[in-house]
Amino acid sequence: MIDDLLNDARSNLRRLAPTEVRSRIEEGALLVDTRTDSQRSEQGELPDAIVIDRTVLEWRLDPSSESRISEIANYDQMIIVVCSQGYSSSLAAQSLQRLGFANATDVVGGVENWIRQGLPISNRPADVRR
Repeated sequence: MIDDLLNDARSNLRRLAPTEVRSRIEEGALLVDTRTDSQRSEQGELPDAIVIDRTVLEWRLDPSSESRISEIANYDQMIIVVCSQGYSSSLAAQSLQRLGFANATDVVGGVENWIRQGLPISNRPADVRR
């Protein structure tokens, strides 16, 4: 059953390889890290990512929400969600698409794949939004 749910979520996503993320950020995309504190502590922080807890993701990103973060311009903005392994991020990206972000997507394999690809991990404190 969960595999069906995941496949359905991914059917409308144009998922990104970790190596594609940097160019999308340079084009104005927002990278949102939904990993837990302990996952980020173990795996490291992603450069240029904003950390938003999955439980408040939609409220922080919806341009019509009073609780939105300032980096959100409009529903056309590309939102790239990343999690540890690339599963919950697919479900989150689907939720964002349903909210109106047609360009919402996620990272194939999550941070684990990011690390396998040899991409940088930041030693700076995370940009955590509550």
